[in-house]
Amino acid sequence: MLTDIAEEFSTSALPDRTLPVDWNIKPTQDIYIVKNEEIKIASWGLIAPWSKNSVDALRSQSQAINARSESVHEKPTFRNAFRQRRCLVPATGYYEWATELGRYKTKQPVFISRDDEKLLAFAGIFDRWISPEGEIRESVAIITRDAVGDLAKVHNRMPLFIPRNRWEKWMDSELTEVEEVRDLMVIPKPDDHLRYWPVSTLVNSIRNNGAELIAPIELGEPETLF
Repeated sequence: MLTDIAEEFSTSALPDRTLPVDWNIKPTQDIYIVKNEEIKIASWGLIAPWSKNSVDALRSQSQAINARSESVHEKPTFRNAFRQRRCLVPATGYYEWATELGRYKTKQPVFISRDDEKLLAFAGIFDRWISPEGEIRESVAIITRDAVGDLAKVHNRMPLFIPRNRWEKWMDSELTEVEEVRDLMVIPKPDDHLRYWPVSTLVNSIRNNGAELIAPIELGEPETLF
């Protein structure tokens, strides 16, 4: 995975440790992020800057795994990171659970990836928190937006994907003008190259892990009128 990320994002600056391959990542877990020309490790969920101790940090982090594109520039937890500390979060794919009236029954898990086998590039924001004991923790949140196209028939939200021709600007720490950064999130075809299929409910338990979690499954007839 790390080699694939380095190749896809054209970087040779690697972190000092390697994360194990994981098919069922949970909030607060360490993941890879791309910052300019280097790959770093951060835990998923942005730690609120005002957290006073590790308990506060973990609590705030578990509540800030995602940031809405519509308000990320305004929310106290996210706004400073949005202005100055933007990154990309690479992934081979992600899971979503059906909530909309469409092809799938409610809570049916699906796996979403690119149809060209390339890595996804989630828009992310990161920050650094230092505990009272001096421990440095890097954390990251993924930006989401309204779902479009077929994905909107599964769930009403989707991650914001940054196209390759905007990667450099998105990660530019010197670009701090909020409206200019917000313009980068206006993507003409936000669901371009995405595909998805239903997967087993095994993914519902964090204890389960392995490539079998993303294997397509056969479903019966749609349970709606559409």
